[in-house]
Amino acid sequence: MNFKEKSEYNFNDLVEIVKILRSPNGCPWDREQTHKSIRSNFIEETYEAVEAIDTDDTELLKEELGDVLLQVALHSEIESEKNTFTIDDVCDGICKKLIVRHPHVFGNVNAETTDQVLKNWDAIKMQTKSQKTQTQAMQSVSKALPSLMRSTKIQQKAAKVGFDWDNVDGALNKLFEECGELKAVVNSSDRDNQREELGDVLFSVVNVARFLDIDSEHALYDACEKFTNRFSLVESLAKERDIDLKTASLSILDSLWEEVKILQKM
Repeated sequence: MNFKEKSEYNFNDLVEIVKILRSPNGCPWDREQTHKSIRSNFIEETYEAVEAIDTDDTELLKEELGDVLLQVALHSEIESEKNTFTIDDVCDGICKKLIVRHPHVFGNVNAETTDQVLKNWDAIKMQTKSQKTQTQAMQSVSKALPSLMRSTKIQQKAAKVGFDWDNVDGALNKLFEECGELKAVVNSSDRDNQREELGDVLFSVVNVARFLDIDSEHALYDACEKFTNRFSLVESLAKERDIDLKTASLSILDSLWEEVKILQKM
């Protein structure tokens, strides 16, 4: 098949092109790749697709989803060469999973609300993964997830069996308690204890975010954007006034920061 002569391509074409790229007469770079060597590519492409979603860029999203799909095809082809599984097996597996986990669509189970759907989904997931305890469900949360996201998922699983605060006040009080414990070890030489207490503070922050129904990952993303934008204005203001940020006193820097905050609110 001469792929250059086609005007439109589909999923099967992608699979075939990846096979060609990985073949002895294909691309030297593609032939050398392993799961581990392109692991970071997978993560990068996924985040670029997420950025397209965040910016409501439909054309970019189409492109980035294609890049993600390429990663799926590459990883599947690597295993196909080992005769372990193929891209068809991947599709077969996800189709079967969707059918099993949607008995209210493909079976006789009644689920008219999102809460009922999620409750059924969790129960079926635990059953199909042979998880008998909530601890096992927690342990199944991927360790490769960003830690804020992993914390949220672990806390949600604990909450499902009633291990949770009654309201956000309990979560806030726990956060203040953990901040006090961190403050108590800040000036110590015990680095392990400092890291442990800081971890407890971050975990507690996620708990508060969960009660407020705020995605902690998104909240921190927004905070990073706000800080960067505000710092840019501080830098511009300092340049206008011939202030060197590297040598300026903390009081001057703080004054610039507060001035920018006021300007942003006007």
